[in-house]
Amino acid sequence: MSERPPISPRSPRAALEPEQVPPPPKRSDRARNPFVIVGNAIFTILIILMIGAGATYYYGKQTLESPGPLQEDKIVNIPARAGKRDIADVLSREGVINVNPWVFIGSVFALKASSDLKPGEYSFQKNASLRDVIATIVDGKVVQHAITIPEGLTSEQIVTRLSDNDIFTGSVREIPREGTLLPETYKFPRGTTRDQVIQRLQQAQKRVLAEIWERRNTDLPLKSPDQLVTLASIVEKETGRADERSRVAAVFVNRLRQRMKLQSDPTIIYGLVGGKGTLGRPIKRSEITQPSPYNTYVIDGLPPGPIANPGRASLEATANPARTRDLFFVADGTGGHAFTETYDQHAKNVAKLRASEKQIQNDTVEPADDPAPAAAAPGAADTNPTAATPPKPTNQKKPPRSGRQGAAQQTTSPPVVQR
Repeated sequence: MSERPPISPRSPRAALEPEQVPPPPKRSDRARNPFVIVGNAIFTILIILMIGAGATYYYGKQTLESPGPLQEDKIVNIPARAGKRDIADVLSREGVINVNPWVFIGSVFALKASSDLKPGEYSFQKNASLRDVIATIVDGKVVQHAITIPEGLTSEQIVTRLSDNDIFTGSVREIPREGTLLPETYKFPRGTTRDQVIQRLQQAQKRVLAEIWERRNTDLPLKSPDQLVTLASIVEKETGRADERSRVAAVFVNRLRQRMKLQSDPTIIYGLVGGKGTLGRPIKRSEITQPSPYNTYVIDGLPPGPIANPGRASLEATANPARTRDLFFVADGTGGHAFTETYDQHAKNVAKLRASEKQIQNDTVEPADDPAPAAAAPGAADTNPTAATPPKPTNQKKPPRSGRQGAAQQTTSPPVVQR
């Protein structure tokens, strides 16, 4: 076979022939290594995951930190035993969050708060972020409701108030002993049981009573903290004025020292109605001498126990009464009392009070059972009266009448204590 003559580059045939391309280089054995292939794949996946994680982090941070939809502060109750989905639904329904429930659940897991969500009543601030909302529930700083227990209520009256308050749960198993609860303003979260409330009031009373008893005047004719509470409860019911408590306490302390009957109207009422606290009408004359363990017109010294729950101020006033010789006090017509040391001075103050009453109301029609009209408001039902009678003067032939009686009935001596 004869060889072809070489083709000249300039010939027409050369123009028609394709240019010879050198073959591609052989793939290296290293590139074909399976470990390299797997490594490249893993690297690529990691790059994709990092980009995805960065995007997720940015989105998550925006979701957690962005201001929430609340237009004003709001209190929301998270029920007991509520799951994460339930909590998310409650928050969405109340307008606290505006994200998908699964976003809320994912945020809880991201913040490692899955097992720390606590039920209760929470206050969420205006525009609270999702992070703030979750942190509030995790912290467990539930709303505290201020509850004021007024001074001078009986234990039964306090239990009734607690029963009527819907932030508490459960029932009180037993009415606490009179005088063992401290009237004050307390704070409780919603859902507190009523027995827990009672326990807290009792613990506060024990603590305060121990402190006051430790600082008492050692000359007091009182033998125990319980006697201090008993006398303080009488002081509490006799006056609501802070500037008079220590002086009212002094009157009763002075009478105890002289072995005089205390003769206080609130003790009559407690003997009649017990823990109910209020009589709802004036004391009747027949009730003033009606035998009762609590009627200090009849018994000597202190009654067997408190007639109410005295507050801290009355306890302190009774533990350290004013240093006076007063034995009598009577309403002065201005909301306060006039205090005196002698019967004659006291009689003049009572006469002055009676004259003032007659100017206000000339004709008072008494009920059939002859009640003693209230001095502070003649003819009106007195729910917290006070009255006492001085000891019989030596020149008197008959013992004095007592209670809230009119001048015509008070023939021998006026009451010691009268509003």
